[in-house]
Amino acid sequence: MPQTDLPDGTTVDVLIRLLDDAAPVPAYAHPGDAGADLVTTVDVEIPPQGRVVVPTGVAIALPDGYAAFVHPRSGLAARHGLTIVNAPGTVDAGYRGEIKVTLLNTDVAEPVRLQRGDRVAQLVIQRVERARFLRAETLPGSHRGEGGFGSSGGWAAAQA
Repeated sequence: MPQTDLPDGTTVDVLIRLLDDAAPVPAYAHPGDAGADLVTTVDVEIPPQGRVVVPTGVAIALPDGYAAFVHPRSGLAARHGLTIVNAPGTVDAGYRGEIKVTLLNTDVAEPVRLQRGDRVAQLVIQRVERARFLRAETLPGSHRGEGGFGSSGGWAAAQA
């Protein structure tokens, strides 16, 4: 049974089913990595500004209180403009189907070619809290208030 290393040295057991005989068990490239690599089980070419859903050949069973999040790989993003459309994708504890990744080629001119076995995403396992939503007529005040998109600045041109 694979184990996910947590910062305090403990692990959470995650059951995994390999749906493709050649699919590897997700693995961490380096000690301390947050994400375990997921690979594509198909050859695919993603046209400029195109998107495609690729299978990973794995299904998992997470314990209650956990979720898995599918994140883009930074190297693919930097070198090829490849990202994940719904990043991070959420895998709920109750989901038992194949983890698939919706890739987007943001390059306007060059296609991205991936081969079976190429690492395409990272799977991050996290403990999650369930919320109890309590209806209220008003919300308590805060420093930020209702300031939304761009309200904290951070872009020099907006200051001019």
